[in-house]
Amino acid sequence: MVIMTNSRTARFGLGQIVRHRDDAFSGVVLDVDAVFVGPGGMTGETAPDQPFYRVFVAGPEGGFIAYAAEETLVHDPRTALSEHEEKRLFDMDGHGHHAPAHQRLQ
Repeated sequence: MVIMTNSRTARFGLGQIVRHRDDAFSGVVLDVDAVFVGPGGMTGETAPDQPFYRVFVAGPEGGFIAYAAEETLVHDPRTALSEHEEKRLFDMDGHGHHAPAHQRLQ
């Protein structure tokens, strides 16, 4: 007997810069949940059975963490943090992936 599971691979990886489709923010992916993790009914019209991302959004006061569904995010190679924000907040590897400055990239 073959058992099939409904698994899905996250489109974005840790340290990748993403932009919200509505240009609400751009930031760096810090964490990925396979599905929505939160109180039921909190996603509105957004399907809860898709990857959700914790995205660090840099701002003048340091920044904030946004929690966004995969369908609302896009990879845009033109999207970038300012050089000042990037150096102050992150270490970056040769592939353009970011990690908080206090964590080591492997």
